[in-house]
Amino acid sequence: MSVPASARFRRALTAAVLSCALLAGGATACGSGTDRGAVTSAEEASVAEAEQAMAASTAAMEAVAEPTPSTSAERQKFAKTRFVANASLAAGATYQWIIKPYQAGKFKKGAKGRTFALIKAAVAGAFAYNRLKAALENAKGDPLLSKAVAPLTAGVEQLKGLGAKLRKGEVGDAEIGSFENVINGVKDAGKKAGVEVTDQVPSTSQLRG
Repeated sequence: MSVPASARFRRALTAAVLSCALLAGGATACGSGTDRGAVTSAEEASVAEAEQAMAASTAAMEAVAEPTPSTSAERQKFAKTRFVANASLAAGATYQWIIKPYQAGKFKKGAKGRTFALIKAAVAGAFAYNRLKAALENAKGDPLLSKAVAPLTAGVEQLKGLGAKLRKGEVGDAEIGSFENVINGVKDAGKKAGVEVTDQVPSTSQLRG
């Protein structure tokens, strides 16, 4: 029996998230047992490995064969569906591993668990940027959606280098605000096109595959 494309997509996503979580966990183990203010070279290397694993898994997701819509209406509906899926994943990752821990003070020097929080935030930042880029590409398949997201292109591109800043703990209100503004902008664009983008964070059951 063939596996539906949507199921293969979810499994590929699960592999990406799980790989990042495992590598990030390994990075914490590289430490001396104390939560230092700066991320070590070994930890940065582990983050880089996590990002590479995520990129490889993302490529696998995008390579999964999807149904080919035959009519204009079907193509537009398919574009909106993919847009919502990618944008919602970006929104969920951003809130769960960047905005929420920042608001809780997890990124401040001396905070308990700071190193691990920064590693997860760095991976989440790279993941969110990747999914937002994919969402913008998806939006091109629907005229109304494409027009709605057009002003967000520059803002999404500015997120590209924030993963490195998150990794080093060099973030403040401005950087976090950039993520929030882009995510809110994407959600508003979706509403203008008649679709809803929500915060979708991978669940435990999804991680188990």
